[in-house]
Amino acid sequence: MLKDKNIVLGVTGGIAAYKSVEIASRLRKAGASVHVIMTAGAQNFITPLTFREITGNPVITTMWGEVHNYNVEHIALAQLADLVIVAPATANFLAKAAMGMADDMLTTTLLATKAPIYFAPAMNTNMYNNPLTQTNIQSLVDLGWHLIPPASGHLACGIDGVGRMPDPVEILDFVLENIAHKADLQGKKILVTAAGTYEPIDPVRYIGNRSSGKMGYAIAAAAQKRGAEVILVSGPSALMPPQGVDFIGVESAAQMREAVLKHFPKTDIVIKAAAVADYRVRNVAEQKIKKNDDKLTLVLEKNPDILKELGEKKNSDQILVGFAAETQNLLEYAQAKLEKKNLDMIVANDVSRKDAGFNTDTNVVKLLYKNGTIEEMPIMTKQKLANELLSKIIRLKNQ
Repeated sequence: MLKDKNIVLGVTGGIAAYKSVEIASRLRKAGASVHVIMTAGAQNFITPLTFREITGNPVITTMWGEVHNYNVEHIALAQLADLVIVAPATANFLAKAAMGMADDMLTTTLLATKAPIYFAPAMNTNMYNNPLTQTNIQSLVDLGWHLIPPASGHLACGIDGVGRMPDPVEILDFVLENIAHKADLQGKKILVTAAGTYEPIDPVRYIGNRSSGKMGYAIAAAAQKRGAEVILVSGPSALMPPQGVDFIGVESAAQMREAVLKHFPKTDIVIKAAAVADYRVRNVAEQKIKKNDDKLTLVLEKNPDILKELGEKKNSDQILVGFAAETQNLLEYAQAKLEKKNLDMIVANDVSRKDAGFNTDTNVVKLLYKNGTIEEMPIMTKQKLANELLSKIIRLKNQ
């Protein structure tokens, strides 16, 4: 898909600039003609010569230097580009781009181009979570720029958190998947549930589970990128809601049920990735329970089965997808859930595996369909799996 494409790679002044060399290399190997624009800050981390040797093209570092191959370089390069990737995209760059500034070759080119723009933020966690940065990101997304979500992990500043630029292969996969899928969910309304629920014991304590919400959030983000109107109903999670989705935060299973049933009638596709608590405490204490005895007895009662209720209510035009997180008898339990709850597809995963299930960045699943088909998926990132699931759901929808 990238063969003979002209791609502008913008590199800004962050420590992750070293990863951009591999991005350029991978683009070149894919058959693209790569044109690199470096900001002044980027040149403090890596030299233009490196990119020139990798791409075989002149590297643009200033608006004021000698003209190489273009009559009016920033306009010609903007018109030449089939797509633009900015990686890393620093907080400073995002602020300038959101304001429409054109004070260097990169911002000037982006202001003049009509090509699709992809950007991969990379910065300190607190900088990324700062409301000003989030506002700038949202402004760019609203303008049609494609956000490549940052990863979580150990950052150069020495802390762990969100803000790490994804690996080059993940960035290229994101771009390729976006190009391949384009807007194949345009006009569809998708409801996604994510994370676990908290069932209160008293004002301080609760019963919960280990779900991080990563799978559901990845599905919501992918669906939004593919043109869908997305409602994400999420239990408590440390994740930032994906840009561009209608986010509804809840805590208990009862609150999730209320939100889901409210929006379900006008939804084309429902993907229930949340780990909803099966039981709740019958009598929630109004005050904190004091530690008086060696034992504490809690009486639990069943929560409503949201997925089963949706299966009973869904019409022939709606697609309902569930998840089965199991630690044993995976296919047996998933098949029973598929039939009992009138699902079109169920995603079964063994959460006892270290490379799948709760709190991991990868997943290994089996897909069970109501026609009896079982499809085994290889290990992959949750972002990639999200797009794979959406593609299969689209095929179900079109049958």
